[in-house]
Amino acid sequence: MNNFKLKIQYDGGRYKGWQRLGSGDQSIQGKIENVLTELVGEVVEIVGCSRTDAGVHAIEQIANFKTNKNLTEVEVMEYLNRYLPQDISVVEVEIVPDRFHARYNAQDKTYLYKIWNESYSNPFMRKYSMHIEKKLNITEMKKASQYFIGKHDFTSYSNAKSKKKSMVREIFSIDFEEEGGFISIRVRGDGFLYNMVRKIVGTLIEVGLGEKEASSIPDILASKERVQTGLMAHAEGLYLEKIEFKTL
Repeated sequence: MNNFKLKIQYDGGRYKGWQRLGSGDQSIQGKIENVLTELVGEVVEIVGCSRTDAGVHAIEQIANFKTNKNLTEVEVMEYLNRYLPQDISVVEVEIVPDRFHARYNAQDKTYLYKIWNESYSNPFMRKYSMHIEKKLNITEMKKASQYFIGKHDFTSYSNAKSKKKSMVREIFSIDFEEEGGFISIRVRGDGFLYNMVRKIVGTLIEVGLGEKEASSIPDILASKERVQTGLMAHAEGLYLEKIEFKTL
């Protein structure tokens, strides 16, 4: 049996997220599984590294699937790119050890958030960034971001429905970059809860607009009350950018 690792890119604008919701659903996972099932002649289930939300994009999503059919990496890649929609691309296929698991072997993930911070709209990036007209105070946003670094209970910063799942995650870094009207925010951590990155960025935006004090973040985290977080950044500005894996 071969275990294939896929590196995938997609424009999530017209999809309901990564995770398959049922037969005929509009998910990234479902689209890829349907094509692979046709290729191998048996039902295929792929495991994705990160369950991106509806409307969220991926520069690097990693997934794997197993099959008894004898296929080369080139055959899998060519077939997928021939039959997948043009807003989903497989940029790399690799046969990996049987024990490789895209979700369980992930060590850290980086999400990128793009903000267009000009008074006028950007017609070319309106589906791929969040438009904030008022100038953001980056200095205050950087100060606020430091409160998220480290291991915390992020209940306040998630819309996850399950109460059994641990809400503790570790943020390794939050970095900012300003260029050509854009503010890019990179959030790197060991894992993320449902809507967590968008809610963190939303708080940073509120701080940048002067609507929230940076010093309020520890109290918001401690409260474990989701209503305390306020703004949730729009899905179209978020990208899954990079995955690092443990050495097998």
